[in-house]
Amino acid sequence: MDAKKGDWVRIHDTVLQRGKRAPDIPEDTQSVPLEVWDKGFLLNDEANIGDKVAVETYIGRRIEGTLIEVNPYYKHNFGKCVPEILYIGRQVRSLIEEDGE
Repeated sequence: MDAKKGDWVRIHDTVLQRGKRAPDIPEDTQSVPLEVWDKGFLLNDEANIGDKVAVETYIGRRIEGTLIEVNPYYKHNFGKCVPEILYIGRQVRSLIEEDGE
């Protein structure tokens, strides 16, 4: 068992298969399914990754999909430190003070 009732989870679902999308959207968009990834509190008693589950989103909607992650979190960042830009603020202040502005 990967998750139990009430756990914060992430699910995936295909809303529309390719070919079933609106005809007036670009061809490259029509050629792929419309998918949704969402998060919520697990409503099933227990579940494993890959199981079809129901969740209640933070705002109270009930949705269903395939369980893909338990306790999801943001994994993005702003990259590694760039030492060259660490001193820009100090250099600018120094230049302003020298000019008297």
